[in-house]
Amino acid sequence: MSSTELPPLFDIPEDERGEAPSGHRRLGRHAAGVPDDGVVVERSVTVSVTVTEKFGPAFPPAPAAPAEAERTSAPPAPDAERPVRSEYPEPVEPDWREEPDWREEPFDDQGAAMALPVPAWAERLAVFDLETTGIDVETSRIVTANISLLDATGTAVSRLDWLADPGIDIPEQATAVHGITTEHARSAGRPAGEVVGEIVAELRRALEAGYAIVVYNAPYDITLLNREALRHGVPPLEAPSPVIDPLVIDKQVDRYRKGKRTLEVSAAHYGVELLDAHDAGADAIAAGRVAQAIAARFAAELDLSPTALHEAQAAWHDAQCDSFEDYMRRTKNPSFTSRRGWPETPRRT
Repeated sequence: MSSTELPPLFDIPEDERGEAPSGHRRLGRHAAGVPDDGVVVERSVTVSVTVTEKFGPAFPPAPAAPAEAERTSAPPAPDAERPVRSEYPEPVEPDWREEPDWREEPFDDQGAAMALPVPAWAERLAVFDLETTGIDVETSRIVTANISLLDATGTAVSRLDWLADPGIDIPEQATAVHGITTEHARSAGRPAGEVVGEIVAELRRALEAGYAIVVYNAPYDITLLNREALRHGVPPLEAPSPVIDPLVIDKQVDRYRKGKRTLEVSAAHYGVELLDAHDAGADAIAAGRVAQAIAARFAAELDLSPTALHEAQAAWHDAQCDSFEDYMRRTKNPSFTSRRGWPETPRRT
């Protein structure tokens, strides 16, 4: 039987990540060729491939310290492109002195795209929540409050809780939500003016320390705190900033998701545990973790400075008011008007 000459291994095109397209093998073990007599002639092929590194190693090696004689010489020319043996890639030690440029998509040592880090504002947060006597920010009073500090993992590293005697009866509807009765608030709560003063002081201290304040549905809590401060003669926060409102951000980055956007629903959607809803501490910490989860999922869209994100949320909230107002006027009340202002609504005239 005569031998049949086999064709050379053919080039297989690669996609932009260096992967062979679906249906191809990069280097087949068998070369093509089936003789007329039906006997497959097989050959084993050992291939050594030299490629030019496109993106550079994930972590370039730290440069060796120059010899004393070299320190006074002219600086070396820029490195040329280095050939890399694909069979035995050399391990590369990270150079922690260099900061990565996150503006370009990073790649790992296998050429796969890596997840971008969360925006810097999400790495540490102050979180704030109130439980109150009602829903009207102009007349409702504070019953319980929480301010906590979260680290990058969402762990509460500091926590402050308050129980106030609001000075008025707590309606049964409010007690059904947060569990605090008028009798308990009167017997165990502290004077409302003292509590309000401490809350304002702690939030001011957090802002001065560079924390962003996370408040879920900020216009409610921030506005109600402002009215309580004015009621008790406490100098209020003046235009508090930066504020992070997961409700406003979630509506912006995932605007077409159906269903409610309460804290409980959003926490479940983003995989955040909330075991004791409507406890001020549980709600505040869950809101912070929801903010971090949104930041991780939408890192590119939310990679803003805290100040820029604060300003963006004010614009997003106004647009959301436009949309809701239009919906209400078309479907229920032709004269409906949204109450605007974020993170604090102006006083009613």
